Formats: sequence, C-alpha cells, structure tokens
Amino acid sequence: MTQENLSVKDYFSTHDLALATVISLSYPVEAIDRQNPHKALFLFKREHSLDQLIEAYWRRELTVEPQAYFNNLKNLKARLYGER
Repeated sequence: MTQENLSVKDYFSTHDLALATVISLSYPVEAIDRQNPHKALFLFKREHSLDQLIEAYWRRELTVEPQAYFNNLKNLKARLYGER
C-alpha cells in the first residue's frame, strides 16, 4: 500500500515509533511507508477514539501494561526491518 492510495483525512500517520507502538496496542497498523530510507511512516485508520488516544499520549495521561508495550514494540520492529 503506497501513501498515494491513502486519503490523508482517513488515516493518521506518524514517524514516532513510541507513539506507533502505543497506538498499535489498540489499532492495527494499516501500512508502513518506507519511501524515506531514513524514517518509516506508520499509518493507522483514523477514528475519533484514535484521536483521543493520541491526545492522551501527548498529555502523558496514558498507562500501558509494560510487557504488552514491549511485545508490540518488538513486533513493529520485526515488521519494519523484516518486510523489504
């Protein structure tokens, strides 16, 4: 899936691996855009509750289960570096 196929208003994207990991605890990663060889772009289907989660992340209001976070981080890195 390329970024051209995605409507900007329908998807949230981030280069931030920590934020992507938190989001992926509740929402599936729709795509990983690697057009920039130095930064991957993680894409998530936009929903109202996703926007609320992101706002809570930046306000430092979230708590996550540490093992779940670490496992999702490992899974994202495996997808990031394993899918070429």
